[in-house]
Amino acid sequence: MKHIVSMKWLLARLYEPDIVIVDCRFILGQPDAGRTAYDEEHIPRAVYLDLERDLSAPVAAHGGRHPLPDMDQLAASLGKAGIHHGMRVIAYDDQGGAMASRLWWLLKYTGHDQAYVMDGSFTHWKAAAYPVTKEQPVVIPVTYEPKLQPGMLADVEEVRTASREGSSMLIDAREPRRYAGIEEPIDTKAGHIPGAVNYFWKELLDEQGRWLDAAAIQRRFADIPETSDIIVYCGSGVTACPNVLALHEAGYRNVKLYAGSWSDWISYERNPVATGEE
Repeated sequence: MKHIVSMKWLLARLYEPDIVIVDCRFILGQPDAGRTAYDEEHIPRAVYLDLERDLSAPVAAHGGRHPLPDMDQLAASLGKAGIHHGMRVIAYDDQGGAMASRLWWLLKYTGHDQAYVMDGSFTHWKAAAYPVTKEQPVVIPVTYEPKLQPGMLADVEEVRTASREGSSMLIDAREPRRYAGIEEPIDTKAGHIPGAVNYFWKELLDEQGRWLDAAAIQRRFADIPETSDIIVYCGSGVTACPNVLALHEAGYRNVKLYAGSWSDWISYERNPVATGEE
């Protein structure tokens, strides 16, 4: 695996000086739960980055429910966490890798090559009787310099063109009932972007909630030609990130994130909405 590391791999390297471990636990609708869980216990040396305070900007008229953070502010958060371009960063959460993948994507988008997601959650780590602590690490702040990769990001205009003309394949990462418009527990409109196909992100995980192996991930996307231009979205640009990571894992090169996702799409009155299967 290129972007996913095992718990055993991390355990063996826990105290290597060029490793930064980031706890990304976060529960939607309970904004303080992740930080509270981190304060109670975490993987030794882990720092905490918050989905809404560190890895997103405040909500505005457009941009969705978790807009991309201001890049200067993100750089400040990463630098404060001890991350610079020479460090290997391993992210974990307790949400199937969704929040950790958001950090992975932001690091890749800002030009950081050595970004990884831990296979398994904090719960798995504890169940394996691996060490945990409540001690906060002493972190020496560094300077993080973003080197933006604009080719990793799609805006609403590009998504409109893809929907209308089929110029890129649109992948919706949400659960099938939300994609089909049968139910919508969060956003103000139900359905999906016309032309999008549904690859629910949680189907990248096995029954234990661990990532599928590389061969199984490849099989999951076997119907998609490797040369395809792909744009992935979800509800707010978070749970799309595991699909982006997995597509990269499977060898796809032209994969973009529509960061605003469905919650941005429906913020434009004239954007069409589809329901049912494509």
